[in-house]
Amino acid sequence: MVTFDTVTIAVRNPRTGQLDYEMTPPTSEQLTTTCGHLRQGQQDWHTKGVNHRIEALQAWKQALLDRKDALIQAIVADTGRLSESILEVDSFLSGLDRWCGLAPNLIAPTPTKTAAIPFIQLRPQLVPYSLVGVISPWNFPLLLATIDTVPALLAGCAVVVKPSEIAPRFIRVMMAAIAAVPALQSVLTLIEGAGETGAALIEQVDLVCFTGSVATGKIVAMAAAKRMIPAFLELGGKDPAIVLASADVDQAATALLWGSVVNAGQSCLSIERIYVDRGICDRFVETLVQKAKQLNLAYPKPNSGQIGPIIAARQADLIADHLQDARHKGAIVHCGGTVENLEGGLWCRPTVLTQVNHTMKIMTEETFGPIMPIMPFDTVDEAIQLANDTVYGLSAAVFAGSADEAQVVGQQIQAGAISINDAGLTALVHEGEKNAFKLSGLGGSRMGPASIQRFMRKQVFLVKTSSIHDPWWF
Repeated sequence: MVTFDTVTIAVRNPRTGQLDYEMTPPTSEQLTTTCGHLRQGQQDWHTKGVNHRIEALQAWKQALLDRKDALIQAIVADTGRLSESILEVDSFLSGLDRWCGLAPNLIAPTPTKTAAIPFIQLRPQLVPYSLVGVISPWNFPLLLATIDTVPALLAGCAVVVKPSEIAPRFIRVMMAAIAAVPALQSVLTLIEGAGETGAALIEQVDLVCFTGSVATGKIVAMAAAKRMIPAFLELGGKDPAIVLASADVDQAATALLWGSVVNAGQSCLSIERIYVDRGICDRFVETLVQKAKQLNLAYPKPNSGQIGPIIAARQADLIADHLQDARHKGAIVHCGGTVENLEGGLWCRPTVLTQVNHTMKIMTEETFGPIMPIMPFDTVDEAIQLANDTVYGLSAAVFAGSADEAQVVGQQIQAGAISINDAGLTALVHEGEKNAFKLSGLGGSRMGPASIQRFMRKQVFLVKTSSIHDPWWF
């Protein structure tokens, strides 16, 4: 068992660079006690049925609405950005309603049926995992802490969430809202902590959901495998976009700008490399640069512009390294291109690069910044080959004169979700089931019906209905 002592962790403010917040993780003994209480609460939570769970989650939603301003302020303090924080809270609350509406049908009892042996009756049922552990990242701290949590709760599980130590301020607001709903308090908690707390959590739960880097995801997967528990992993991406000759250049540039720089590019679903038909490439670059220059930093105030700060200091170092590597190997910077320190906060303006190639980190490694490197292609086959030249396979985008033309190309891309004539749609549309390809993830879809169903195991009772006493199996 992983054991550790409680050590206070100082948290950096992404807008000022100051360590202005502290959190104290639970000790290993406290974590064990917490998980034990949640397991006890889960039995009643499951037995009382899905309607009881929906009522509790709707009460939680009201408690959160009562604290909405405080929740937004906490996420703004965690991330340094405003508009995305408001969208994040609203998306979470609407997602609660969506899953509550879908849950009764998704976990409805399966009808009894007769087996191939006529006097054997099959009586199936779904059994939730008792305790689910969710380890979530810093880029969308609320949304990614709850995207697995809400379906698991509706399935009948208890859940313990360990958000990132880089963006933990929202935890206390969430816990205050949970405390207002006694039925939920016995099956849901959020804990503070860093990597050692996450490692200890994996040893306590029956299933783990992790969102984060490939390197850490592999560690989580191995820890889960040692305990023979499921691990659902949503990992990194280097999402490509292909712009065909028939595409609307202005529409493609607008969509790809949003898909590349929203949340300052700090999303695994961000577009990180763009391949454009050579015949329209110059016009596309000119259009994209013009649009990118119109966006401003959200500085000195969160509402001063559209581009927030780089949330994690170590990510700023990685972005700077990728940009330096690209310049050294011949890339041309059309706008942006540097990491700026403004009163302690770290910022990167929307950056458009050309003369890039796959020897550069900017085209092969996850950058997690508002960077748009552009390569021309001569044939569609070349574009597809370039798009698939990656260890990642999370999502992608294709632009063409018609949806059908774009989909023909999209069907050849090795990624789980392909946006057609738009970018990053899977971040906004959660109904479509998808699986990550390659190193971008493992396990069942966190989108669509599977998002709830993956938290339940199938159990069946095989019932002999014949009154014949002779031993038929001989």
